[in-house]
Amino acid sequence: MATIGKSEAEWRAELSEQEYHVLRGHGTEPAWSGALLDNKEAGTYRCRACGAALFRSDAKFNSGSGWPSFYECIDNDAVVLDSDDSFGMSRTEVRCATCDSHLGHVFPDGHGTPTGDRYCINSVCLTFEEAKDEASDQGGGG
Repeated sequence: MATIGKSEAEWRAELSEQEYHVLRGHGTEPAWSGALLDNKEAGTYRCRACGAALFRSDAKFNSGSGWPSFYECIDNDAVVLDSDDSFGMSRTEVRCATCDSHLGHVFPDGHGTPTGDRYCINSVCLTFEEAKDEASDQGGGG
C-alpha cells in the first residue's frame, strides 16, 4: 500500500505532462526515447514522483526492448506487482510501493539474467543518483 497520499491535482502540479501521463495515467513513453536508456553509470535508480530507491545499476541490462531493463528491484518492498489485462494482453504491472506510481511491466523473458526477469521500466519514471565516488571525498589537493 502506498505511503504517500497526494491528490491528482498535487501530482499534476509536481510532474511534467509526460511524467504525469506515464506515472499517474499508466501510460508508456515511446521506445528508444528515454534519457536513461543507455546510462551505464554506477548508482541508484529512483522513482521520479517520490524519490524512493527502486533499482541498482548493477541489475540493469540491455534487453534490446527500447526501455531501461533490470533483472531485479532493489528489494522486495520497493515495488508492487499487479495483474494488467489492458490492451488485450496479460502482463504484470510494476508500481512504486511508496507512491503507487506506474513504472512499467515485468516479464519472465530476461534470458541470461540471474533471475530470468526483465523489469521494463519507463525512463521518464526514473531519476538517477550516481554512486558517490569515495576517492573524491578523500580531500587533499588544492
